[in-house]
Amino acid sequence: MKVTMLAVVTALVMGAWTSAASALNYVYDGNGDHWGVEDVAIPGLDTGSIHDTGGRALMGFGGIRMQVDGAPTTPLLNGVLLRGFALTFDGVDSFTSRQAVELGGVAVTRALSINKAGNYARFYDTFTNTTASPIAIDVEFGGQAGYHTGPNQSSVVATSSSDAAPSPADAWVEVASPTAATGNPSQNGPSAVVLGTPTSSGAPFAGALTTTGDFLEQPFSKPLQTTGDEANEYGYINHLVLAAGQTKALAHFVVIGLSEVNPVSIGATVPAAGSQVTAVANQASSLAVTPDFAGLTTGQLCSLANWSAGAITAGVPSYSASQCASPVIVNLPPPVPSPAPRTTSSPYNVVGKSILQELADMKHGVTDSRQIVRAYLDRIAAYDQGPLGFHSIISLNPDAMAEAAAADQARGKGHKLPLLGIPVVIKDIYDTAQLPTTGGSLVFYNYQPEQDSFLVARLRAAGAIILGKSSLAEFATDGYFSPSAYGQVWNAFDPSKSSIGSSGGSAVAVALSFAAAALGTQTGDSLWGPSSAASLVSLRGTDGLTSTQGVMPLTYIQDYAGAFTRSVEDQALVLNAIAMSNPDDPTQELEGSGWDNQRPADWSSYLNSAALKGKVIGYYANAFKDPFQTTGTSDAMMSEFKYFQAAGATVKQIPDPPGPPSLPRTGDFNYEGWLKWIQNHPNSPYSDPGAIINNQLRLPLFRAASPIYTGTGPTSDSQNQAFVTYRQAYQASLKSWMSANGVDAVVFPGELSDIHLNDSIQPSFGRLDPQASNAGVPTVIFPAGENPDGQPDNLQLEGPDYSDPKLLGMAYAFEQQARGYESSPFAPALKYVPDTSSEPVVSPHAMPKTTSKTPGLDSNPNTDLNPHPPLVIPPPT
Repeated sequence: MKVTMLAVVTALVMGAWTSAASALNYVYDGNGDHWGVEDVAIPGLDTGSIHDTGGRALMGFGGIRMQVDGAPTTPLLNGVLLRGFALTFDGVDSFTSRQAVELGGVAVTRALSINKAGNYARFYDTFTNTTASPIAIDVEFGGQAGYHTGPNQSSVVATSSSDAAPSPADAWVEVASPTAATGNPSQNGPSAVVLGTPTSSGAPFAGALTTTGDFLEQPFSKPLQTTGDEANEYGYINHLVLAAGQTKALAHFVVIGLSEVNPVSIGATVPAAGSQVTAVANQASSLAVTPDFAGLTTGQLCSLANWSAGAITAGVPSYSASQCASPVIVNLPPPVPSPAPRTTSSPYNVVGKSILQELADMKHGVTDSRQIVRAYLDRIAAYDQGPLGFHSIISLNPDAMAEAAAADQARGKGHKLPLLGIPVVIKDIYDTAQLPTTGGSLVFYNYQPEQDSFLVARLRAAGAIILGKSSLAEFATDGYFSPSAYGQVWNAFDPSKSSIGSSGGSAVAVALSFAAAALGTQTGDSLWGPSSAASLVSLRGTDGLTSTQGVMPLTYIQDYAGAFTRSVEDQALVLNAIAMSNPDDPTQELEGSGWDNQRPADWSSYLNSAALKGKVIGYYANAFKDPFQTTGTSDAMMSEFKYFQAAGATVKQIPDPPGPPSLPRTGDFNYEGWLKWIQNHPNSPYSDPGAIINNQLRLPLFRAASPIYTGTGPTSDSQNQAFVTYRQAYQASLKSWMSANGVDAVVFPGELSDIHLNDSIQPSFGRLDPQASNAGVPTVIFPAGENPDGQPDNLQLEGPDYSDPKLLGMAYAFEQQARGYESSPFAPALKYVPDTSSEPVVSPHAMPKTTSKTPGLDSNPNTDLNPHPPLVIPPPT
């Protein structure tokens, strides 16, 4: 029966995706290049932008931002990267909105068609004023057409006015990444944007390009950059005035070419230097004169604002501007989804509240657990779901309110559990007997574990309420984004950017006050990365501090289970609950036996504002060098060293750390992790790790080309021990390095650059990992302030193995000086309206009811508790 059900789901999903072996929906053009369109398909970014092309001409390009001016109230998400169009692929070459996205009274739709023969795409975007008053808007079209600096750095190489400075006088602009080789071939494919009818001296065209901007940062106020990483972010701005009820449209063409350095596919011929740059310019020039408006209705043509009547007629000879005078010519958008209410029935404001504060307020009768849970549920309903939601939560606990009532009764009877009544969310990679555990994947669609993971059980034992499951990068596979089968998470401090992966949902949920704390995991950067992007505290402890029993693996031994909190004090409270020895976890014993008799009885006892007094904090210069070669963020972090000094520490530069010892690591540790997980889960729907690793239900971007596993299989006991021995040798080497340089800890950065947009390619930020994950030494992560663009920045303190409690104390002392915690402006407190929403939000993405009771596939079949992608994937026709 398991096989039958899986086959049905497989057929459904494969039928919905035209290219089952590729990410997103892809269209292949006449050059053999591909266009990866961010439509409604999994992971559901639904921006209508181009995630990538084979020749690397586009790297998250074609998105739109809209700034609404003159609306009755300024929209909360004014200027964000728009998404949520329910953009649907016709299976050939076109994508169409099934719903409009509303912002400040303006409903926006998007239609995208790709001309395969001409190697270009047409973006047709409409803007409808749904109010009774005029509204002015600025619309910015653009995105990323290069990355980093060096050979992948892009720049403007041509415009229609024969210069390299885009202006309203240009009909088109071309960018490329020329290299120093003979003929200056472009490292990545060139691309051009056809902007419409330009202005000309004496005859300005009202709908033409107004100006250019930086599509990544401050898009409507910061000019287009010409140097550095941000020079890869091109924004083209039009200003429109919409009368009441009026629809105007903008049409842009994007032309791409192949790399003149690298073949687009194995065996393909590399074009001659300059040939693709010339071909793209020629095609852009042709489209500027004779735009391809095939298939547009008269109403759609009449709505065009950035093309003159003469240009439209050149593209559609049957068109005449006189046709637009008829009142029957309309261009109405699809329906706009009803917005979630921005109210709460809870009188208690949870925004920015720490666990410590909530415990104190419950103790003193200011609030109770029911009010706290109700407040979080209402905030999730208001801000996390819908077209412009953050998508941090996959499923919610339907019994949360009942559990809150039980916690209140227990408190009334004198119970003093340390986290009694505190709601937390759990990365959907941890077993929860009460809720499905999916790993963010259709591979475990509706899978219901039989018992809680060790850490979840510890939280429950401490009195915490498991509010729900947070989204993640499928099986924790991505350290730059958090894409799952149930949506991709958006950044809490800039809802156009990546949340960083893989624990992005957990971090965003805490940062936006959807829960008081959250569990996440780290294999490489998935605690410190999301923490740094969300101004939170976390600890990647010395190997073995916590148990990973009941946690889906990325790799055996190196995975670490930890928590996100708003403060160091809160981190200590959670560690009191979860930093325990688990006698049923052989992995913890294998790598962390050194913790025997060393775990603190109370982590809070190490929190002392004088913990940095007399300490020496080391840093080495290379740790603060952004691989994108920017300096704004790293300069800001180094300036925050002053808080160490204010707390009584000395900061000094030290030599680079030693490299890792030789690694005798052989075998497939991802396979071994899944093997151990299967052995610990009698009701697993799979008995073979290969059936999980190579499962064709995985997210396309993480999917193996073949469903047949061809790896090395399980690791032996000697291989596992050799890997642990390697890690412990590295721990000893780092301890000697710190001791030899006379430091108590070493400071590392969080993100080293501005974070890129959520529709872009890897890498999404300047990343340099400390040795913590590779060696298994502790790193405490904590807020320090913000960078020049207002992005929160964190620092990390790394110490010798088993120095975790002391590091937490140092972070507390720093916190008292810096007060570096930042609060997001994008999810403000809800208006209190008594007697509203008396029933809890059960599940943001409820599955249809089912009567099947297939083990491992369906849970609680008569209820609507199971997670679901944001939109139902239609069956094949």
